[in-house]
Amino acid sequence: MTSPENARRVEIKDGDQTVAAAEVSKQPDGAARASLHAASGHVARGHRAELVDAVVDLPEVQEGSRLEATVPLGDSETLQRLRERTEETQTRPAGSTALVDGTIPEAGAGSGDDRPGTSQPEP
Repeated sequence: MTSPENARRVEIKDGDQTVAAAEVSKQPDGAARASLHAASGHVARGHRAELVDAVVDLPEVQEGSRLEATVPLGDSETLQRLRERTEETQTRPAGSTALVDGTIPEAGAGSGDDRPGTSQPEP
């Protein structure tokens, strides 16, 4: 899904163990393409959402207008967070994965502002 020669790897760790990771690359058409996956076995709630946030917050993703992502079919936490962080999101199955296409909202447009630990200045 991503081009290995220009992909960036993002990892979420629990202690010194990688529990979720993604490979992200920018495509010639301006879209960002990502492949997200969690470690096999139990992964504590929140790590998958943290991975989505880390991916969507990358400069190469924010500079683009779209995110094309692959996630394991049935990874509801990742799919839900992608829907929260993108607009006009479409999801479709493809074998053992789900393909997710979404528009990246402009900075401060609201989709990412509800992340835990973030706050907005009061008017």
